[in-house]
Amino acid sequence: MATVYKLPLRLLSVSGQDKLSYLHGQVTQDINLVQENNFLWTGHCSPKGKLWAALRVFRLDDAFCLLGSEPEAEVACRELGKYGVFAKVDIKLTEHLCFGVLADAYDEVCQALNLQFEADNNACQFASGKALKLDDSSLILIFDKIESLPELFNIEQDASAFQIRDILAGEPQLGERGIDEFVPQMINLQALNGISFKKGCYTGQETVARMRYLGKNKRAMFIVQGQSDTQLDATDLEMQLEENNWRRAGKVIHQAYDSKTKTYYALAVLPNDLEDSAILRPKDNDSVSLNIKALPYSIEDN
Repeated sequence: MATVYKLPLRLLSVSGQDKLSYLHGQVTQDINLVQENNFLWTGHCSPKGKLWAALRVFRLDDAFCLLGSEPEAEVACRELGKYGVFAKVDIKLTEHLCFGVLADAYDEVCQALNLQFEADNNACQFASGKALKLDDSSLILIFDKIESLPELFNIEQDASAFQIRDILAGEPQLGERGIDEFVPQMINLQALNGISFKKGCYTGQETVARMRYLGKNKRAMFIVQGQSDTQLDATDLEMQLEENNWRRAGKVIHQAYDSKTKTYYALAVLPNDLEDSAILRPKDNDSVSLNIKALPYSIEDN
């Protein structure tokens, strides 16, 4: 049986006559680029340019769908709904189920669902949902109901293995703690092609543009990793200046733990000029040492 991971993600649907124009004016992505056979990253910002959510956006049936952690999807739904009453749109959280597929099950799942990704496309619809291709060996599957799942699926409730994949890919997730704290460039959204600097106005656009063109941004998202005998729930990270001298370095926004190898993984927003050799630790925890891992992309503005 193919093991798939039940993901703690939520789907937000935007449908109706004005769905494209309305969503286009609310998020960082050029929504005109979202087609049936692709998904893109986007950010949904406050008027001050701070992110309410970092989301994957794609088309499903007759709607644009935004996929993210439950706290982000709930905030995005609430904030989009405030002005949605002035347009012909229907904005709602759905009951779709999300599952992650890793390398050992990739081929079997693609064959079972008859998934066929055309060249350079990273999304396709199948009989009971949508598949998002994250890389050559991992997927997110979105089903409309549990009855749609093939019998060959072995559902793993612990999504840690898939969350570690997300972290090592440098794919942001704000969760509850990071909402309304960071501009999009602080979580590397530009490196994931999640910001259009040519589309014109959208909520928070002035701050995002200023960060790019005036060089105001001083933070970025990094992958950190270290050994820990127990699972951690870190919020703040400290950086070692010299022996027994530490100072606050930044904030953890997403984390996961591999109990087999006793390895802690996290995405943290830190100073963007931090040296790769910097030694970090969770705040006031001298039993765990964390190191920065190389990102799989450049964080320079495109």
